[in-house]
Amino acid sequence: MTRVSLLSDLDVSRETIERLETYVALLKKWSPKINLVAKSTLDDAWARHVLDSAQLMPLMPDHTREVADLGSGAGFPGLVLAILTREQERPFKVALVESDRRKSIFLREVIRETGAYADVLVQRVEHLDRPVDVVTARGFTALERLLGMAYPILGKEGHAILHKGARYESELTDALECWHMEVEHHKSRIDPASVILRISGLERRQDKS
Repeated sequence: MTRVSLLSDLDVSRETIERLETYVALLKKWSPKINLVAKSTLDDAWARHVLDSAQLMPLMPDHTREVADLGSGAGFPGLVLAILTREQERPFKVALVESDRRKSIFLREVIRETGAYADVLVQRVEHLDRPVDVVTARGFTALERLLGMAYPILGKEGHAILHKGARYESELTDALECWHMEVEHHKSRIDPASVILRISGLERRQDKS
């Protein structure tokens, strides 16, 4: 499968694919120095990281203007979304929240080279007070804790769109003990055992009267 065909269903331009190619090249250059992603995934970075992130794009609500990518690390999925959104009539902005300063330097370099619609917030997620429409995260922390971080910055119409691995059912069961929510399950195109959870209507159970 070619790089173009991986993103063909999203109908992206050649210019966007070139921006993503620049991102992957920088990832392969920087990763050995600051351990951005597992070495075993670099040879298949387009599928394991780019397409894995890009599959969130059709799930973004129409009203989205501000996105927070929590524990952004190497920028997946937030930075891929920030590159893809350039082609939208009403693009959104992505805040890449990453406390590791070395990784934040990498993220800023990718933004500079690709023109991604993103900025970098070098801080812990727990300290974030920037209201957003959507929260994304991949491989960051357990779902119940992640929702606790997302809740203060999501409005009533906000969504959390989250990658979750093979243990997602157990994590979801634990989270439902603490949260009321509406959950959509979208099967991952990369890993049949994984899903994308699209969560809305988030509210703490103890807050219910």
